[in-house]
Amino acid sequence: MTEDKAGEMMKTNIVLVGFMGTGKTAVGKRLAAVLNKEFYDTDQEVEAVTNMTIPQLFAKYGEVRFRSEEQLAIKRLSQKENCVIATGGSMVLDKENIEMLAEKGIIICLSAHPQVIYERVKRRNNRPLLKKGDLYETIVELMKQREELYKCADVHIDTSNLDFHEVIEKILAFLEKYESQEQDDKECKT
Repeated sequence: MTEDKAGEMMKTNIVLVGFMGTGKTAVGKRLAAVLNKEFYDTDQEVEAVTNMTIPQLFAKYGEVRFRSEEQLAIKRLSQKENCVIATGGSMVLDKENIEMLAEKGIIICLSAHPQVIYERVKRRNNRPLLKKGDLYETIVELMKQREELYKCADVHIDTSNLDFHEVIEKILAFLEKYESQEQDDKECKT
């Protein structure tokens, strides 16, 4: 991990968490380009290692296997520095995942209203957890189940009425404040 002048560890990763359809991958790619950082997506990492799409993995081996592969991907990615990591929507279900990513990363939660998520995901057939029952009701129920878990984030940004550029502007403004606060905290300690 990168150390500052005082020998304290600095968080150099940006970790995007949040429900599916909130824009983590699309925002993450653009943010990484703006910040000149490497970009990683935990779902893409799982697909690369298993040689299967997420729906194929779910269909063949089930959710438990997917969660296991996801945790292994997070373990690998959490060791990297100076990157942007987009996570799967349910990654927060395992507290250890958050702890690993938070060690070197600033956690940013992207959110959106259930109706917006519904509109964003209804045409795609690549969300195994949304395949049962009424799509909108499933989204609302899953969001309710995870709401408390997303509180692990350093900041929350609602992407419902924002384009990618606006989301990135909000993230950059937060990072500037975050780094300024970190600097102030270090000066108080010396």
